[in-house]
Formats: sequence, structure tokens, C-alpha cells
Amino acid sequence: MNERSFPRARRLLPVLCLSLLATTVAPTWAQLRRNDTPSVSPRIPGERALSTELKLSGVPTTSDYIVAVVNQEPVTHTEVDRRVARIQESAPAGTRLPPTDELRRQVLEALIDEKVQLSYARAIGMGLADAELETAIENIAAQNQMTLRELRERMQADGLDFDRYRSSLREQIMIQRVREREVNARIQVTDDEVTAFMKDDPAAQAESSLNVAHILIAVPDKASDAEVKRLQAKAEDIQRRAAAGVGFSDLVKRNSDDTSTHDSGGAFGLREVSRLPELFVKAVQSLKVGEVAPVVRSRAGFHVIKLVERENTAQATYTQQRARHILLRSTPQAGTRELVDRLNDIRKQITGGQASFAQLARQHSEDGSGAKGGELGWTSPGQFVPEFEKALLTLQPGQISEPVVSRFGVHLIQLLERREVQLSEAQKREAARSVLRERRFESTYEDWARELRAAAYVEMRDAP
Repeated sequence: MNERSFPRARRLLPVLCLSLLATTVAPTWAQLRRNDTPSVSPRIPGERALSTELKLSGVPTTSDYIVAVVNQEPVTHTEVDRRVARIQESAPAGTRLPPTDELRRQVLEALIDEKVQLSYARAIGMGLADAELETAIENIAAQNQMTLRELRERMQADGLDFDRYRSSLREQIMIQRVREREVNARIQVTDDEVTAFMKDDPAAQAESSLNVAHILIAVPDKASDAEVKRLQAKAEDIQRRAAAGVGFSDLVKRNSDDTSTHDSGGAFGLREVSRLPELFVKAVQSLKVGEVAPVVRSRAGFHVIKLVERENTAQATYTQQRARHILLRSTPQAGTRELVDRLNDIRKQITGGQASFAQLARQHSEDGSGAKGGELGWTSPGQFVPEFEKALLTLQPGQISEPVVSRFGVHLIQLLERREVQLSEAQKREAARSVLRERRFESTYEDWARELRAAAYVEMRDAP
């Protein structure tokens, strides 16, 4: 079986934008559909996902020294400093991090695990082709609205070593891949277990998952009453615009103080209700998919909340979407940044009424769907690569995305309509199987990581 048939499999997919860059490009629009096996984001104390984000700021240090040696490979004081700083900078407003000493300890343990797993990946012959790495870096540059040259110049101006960044990115992609391969291979779910889950488990009998997006207007701890009122008025104005159909992802980028969800249009992704703040769950309880809730207040500030997706196992329905797109492929002659600029021009023509989406898709799209005006037909959750699907989920019917970079090139996407569809019996069973696999991932990953760690040489060193 493959994952395109079952909605819950989405929760098993890593959020990393670089995790699927290695697939060969196919000749038709069907290449957009995923054909890999389900994979899960890694769990590591202190750092739950690999960092493949571009951070254009460094942590200045006057000296460096080795704090641990892992299979003859050092972990340095500066590596720990940078990871700690990245966690502190990217933590959502209101998040309580461990005390600095404890955070450093957790980060050091995570870095040691990464070095151990990288050694294992190399030992089994896993590698990453230079072409794949270059594509990954080019995509990161485009997502930061830069050319490769501008990226290099910016990093140099900020005192960052581009070659070191390139090497680090290669290692992190390899670590992600070896985790997916090794951990998923260990998780087995039998048909009898699936049957028992569907019959007896409460998670199979009631609504269990929501995907909500939010805009946070942070309120400082010692804000005056006047300041609180001003921020509340700002949140209510944003809520009115969002409810009227203004693009939610644009409002997120311009206004939200939660920088960790900027790239996902404010969305948290499909999560079990128990893993969402109760405040959010109550806010969207009576909403239809696509609607925006009245402003709510938390300790962090005011929230504008949108219901992106609702998965209800009891009713056994899921959301399908019908969309179209224009695809421009990257080539040695046309880099990602150039394609983004071209699609921005095409978008202006469409929104300005100079031509229709279908006309320009037939004229420009380098995809088999171009002859049909870019039509992709009705699709189920998990059928597109993460970057494409993430952009699609932020749109309302009729809206057109900004240019979206994926491993296939750059896309302009228009959502046409959404509908609720009944799950087949086979889809229900596979959704149940995915839930059981997800439940077992944490312990399976920890067992695998512990076994590798036990077999590795790890030497801790004191500061000089």
C-alpha cells in the first residue's frame, strides 16, 4: 500500500522542506504526488527536528574548544552555543525553555546523538549527491527571497562560513534520511492490531485531529491597560480582514509574533485534539473548515484562529481539494530565483485581469497538466509534496498562492474548491494503522538511538 490513500499518514511526514529533494523528476503532473513510504519527524531531547532553516545571524565567540568526541569526530563549544541560540531565537512567544545549563546539556546530548547517527549513515554507505545538495541550497535561498549569490554575500557579511553551512546541511539531510529508513523499518503493525484498534480504542470512535492556524499578537508581561486595548483592537481588525477573505498566510507574515509558524501560514499541522491548547480547540469547535474564530486571549497575547482542516474518525470523512497550478522547472539556465520572479509577473497578470489562470497555464506551465489549464483534479490529503500541500491548505477557494518552491521547480497554485468525502473501509484501516505506527515511533526511535549510542565511542571533555 502507499500513503496517498489515507489522511492520517500526513501526521507521519516530516515538516522539513528539504526532506524530499532527492526524487527523480517525472514527466507528468503526477510527479507531484508522493510515492515514498510514511516517515516520521525525529524526537530528540531539546531539539525535536533537524535544523535545515537558514539563520542569517551567528553567535560570536572569542575561542572554541572540544566538549565531546564521538567516534573520533569532535563536538565543539561553538556548536552547542549556536544550537542553543537557535532554539532560544525560534521559540514561540510565551514558551518556557529549560534553564540555560539544562538546555545546554540537552543540546549537547542531541548533538552527540546526531554525530553517532551520521557515523552510522556513512558506515552503511548512505550519501548525498552534490546536485541534490545544490538544489536544497538554491531552494533555501529562494525561500529567503535571494539568489545564491545574494545568499553567499549575506552570509559573508554576517560572518558566516558558507562552506561550513553547506557541509552542515549535507549532514543533516543524511541524518534525517537514515532515521526515517531505520526507525520505520522497525515498526510493524499487524492486521489483528488494526482490527482491535478500530473496535475498542477511543481514538477510533471520536473526532481526534484538527489543523488550526493562528496569528499571535503578543502582549508584553507588564503592558499597560492602554497598550492591551491597542493590541486587542489590532487583533480584532486582523480577525475581521481574515473573516472577509484576506489571505491568512499574508496576514500571518505581516502581523504574527509567532515566527515559528510564519512559513506554514500560521498552521500547526494536523494534530490530535489532546496535543492542541484547549483554548484553540474550544475556539474552532463550532467552525466549518476555512472559517475564522473570534479573537481569543491567552497568557501570550491575542490569537486570531482559523480552522484549516478537521479529521473526524467517527464520521469517517476527510477533506478533498481541487486545484490547478503553473509549474516552471529549474534548469542550469534558469535558477529558482528567476522562476519566482517570472511567476510573480504571471500572478500579477492573473490578478490584474489581463489573462485567466487557465490561459497562462496552457502558455507557460512545464507540466502535463498545462494542456488542461493546470487542472490537477480532486486530491486527498497527503497526495502532494509538503511544500505544495502546505501552500494549498492556506488558500480559500479562488485564491492564488505566492510562488511555491518544491523539488520539482516553482509553482503558482490556485485552489478551486473543497469537499468532504467519506472514507472507504480500506482507508479507515490504513488510517488506524498510521495512528498505531505513530504511537510506536517515540519508543522505537529511542531504542534505535540508544543502541547506536551504546555501540559508539563517546568521550566527554571538560572546558579548558
